[in-house]
Amino acid sequence: MRLTRLSFAGSSLVWALVVGVLVVVIAAAMMSPLLQWRDPIYIGAGFAGIIAMALLLLQPLLAAHNLPGISAYRSRRAHRWVGGGLIMAVVVHVLGLWITSPPDVVDALLFRSPTWFTIWGVIAMWAVFMSGLIAVLRRRFLLRTWRLAHTSLAVVIVCGSIAHALLIEGTMQTVSKAVLCLFVGAATLMAIVDLRCWLRAKR
Repeated sequence: MRLTRLSFAGSSLVWALVVGVLVVVIAAAMMSPLLQWRDPIYIGAGFAGIIAMALLLLQPLLAAHNLPGISAYRSRRAHRWVGGGLIMAVVVHVLGLWITSPPDVVDALLFRSPTWFTIWGVIAMWAVFMSGLIAVLRRRFLLRTWRLAHTSLAVVIVCGSIAHALLIEGTMQTVSKAVLCLFVGAATLMAIVDLRCWLRAKR
């Protein structure tokens, strides 16, 4: 009984941390004073980027089955659906910025932008699209090759997204943004370690 209670307490703590971080980040962004000078399309594009970062926290947790109360099968399915949602959030983010300022988006896509946060954001964007593509074409690869490619792209996505979020001065508050990036990085590192051990066991 004691182990059951500890397990339940631990599971509740994990969910409370994940949900708490996401709620605080989104709530802090909604209270940003910068929203007063932005048009609705730009605000929507910005929040699409914030949603993408939030989904980026869930992805490694689902991939490594580190969210308590979800079976391995449901965790894998949720990982695929969240991945699709991540791609859509990135598309909305870029499309909204394109509508508000096409020249800036063109410069970003051609890596002509002078700002580092833009360069990191574009790198992460292409890695997201590539990750989605190889997920669709998964059966065309050897399993070991596919996992190596998918994990490598995940590292690029996370590193690029964290750099993009930390360098940009936007609606995300500084402290809450840093906490979210820390959680995303830690969850990704933990998933990579867990899945590498699992691959060796399978081999």
